[in-house]
Amino acid sequence: MPGNIALILAAGRGHRFGDKLPKQYQTLFGLKVLSYSLRTFLQCPMINAVRVVIHPDDLELYKNVINDVDLDLRKEKLLSHVNGGATRQDSVLQGLESLLDMSANNVLIHDSARPLVSSEIIESSINQISNNVGAVVGIPVNDSLKLVEQNTRTILENVSRANVWRAQTPQCFRYEEILSAHRLRKGKNFTDDSSVAESCGFSLAMVKGHVNNFKITTEEDMQRAEQLLKANASSSSKSSSIEWVTKAGLGYDVHKFSNAGDYLSLCGVRIPFTSGVISHSDGDVALHALVDAILGAIGEGDIGEHFPPNDEKWRGENSENFINHAMSLLNKKGGRLNHVDITIICEKPKINKFRKEMMENLEVILGIPNVDINLKATTTEKLGFTGRAEGIAAHAIATVRVPVR
Repeated sequence: MPGNIALILAAGRGHRFGDKLPKQYQTLFGLKVLSYSLRTFLQCPMINAVRVVIHPDDLELYKNVINDVDLDLRKEKLLSHVNGGATRQDSVLQGLESLLDMSANNVLIHDSARPLVSSEIIESSINQISNNVGAVVGIPVNDSLKLVEQNTRTILENVSRANVWRAQTPQCFRYEEILSAHRLRKGKNFTDDSSVAESCGFSLAMVKGHVNNFKITTEEDMQRAEQLLKANASSSSKSSSIEWVTKAGLGYDVHKFSNAGDYLSLCGVRIPFTSGVISHSDGDVALHALVDAILGAIGEGDIGEHFPPNDEKWRGENSENFINHAMSLLNKKGGRLNHVDITIICEKPKINKFRKEMMENLEVILGIPNVDINLKATTTEKLGFTGRAEGIAAHAIATVRVPVR
């Protein structure tokens, strides 16, 4: 596939962001951070193909992201993902190596944590390649610069800002040259790909970027991006018929304990217990209730309609696949999951000591931050079938935001 291929880097852990969920998978104004740049590159007419480099632990998170992308665009331009390495430089090299059979002319390397990149910036980068090995997006430095002593933070001297630019991404290169540079500098430490190319003597051009093409590093950056997207949506709505509405769905499920088995599956987590449950699938009452809540919010019936209990192909099925199906239906409607609240009802086993692990798993499979997830457990004071420890039940509420035309 000749032409221009975008390599989007999404393998980082984002330790400075201060959240267990990597920043590229955080929810930003209804979409994941990675979804924005992925959509922009796929929609750009000058981009022939896109490959995303992910962390091997993030496959399920990545699957949720690509559900946000138009199916026809995915089929036309989105290549299969590739796993990254231990460092950013390793990830870039592995991404570049994966394009060897693609006959790429140019490759654009972009950080997924820059969600507000525009097609205009992408096209400007490509247009500069004809006379240079590479082109780097950036903006001139307008602030005064100071050289500071590291420990005391005492100002040592002023630094001239003349002709000084702040580099952004994408950084566009002729494919063969940037691949050879990364191979040659493997194991060395560089701050970006242009530094790798410059160390090999390649000539690069600077392309005017935009202040909104900033990298999300802190929670304040996330808030700034949210404000910009809200402002843009508000401006667009003046000339658009699209409106948004919030909807909620309620789900309930119950399973009887069986004499066989030694664990329960709850929120995708294996809970040691003296018995199992009677169920056609894995019997995860919490996820089953949540599936019904999501389906209810978007008017798509219930779990039994989509996964009939008399169909043998669903026997023993992992309930996380049911969640993925419900989320896919929500995404197809252009909707976004805002918040979920789950209540597990049982006399035993005791759930609270597993709550943290269940919350973390919900965060991964739903692709929303833990502040938008609530999970609790209660008893019925020994009343009813749950009070007699004959079974387990769960309630769930899901709140979604969907477009109305």
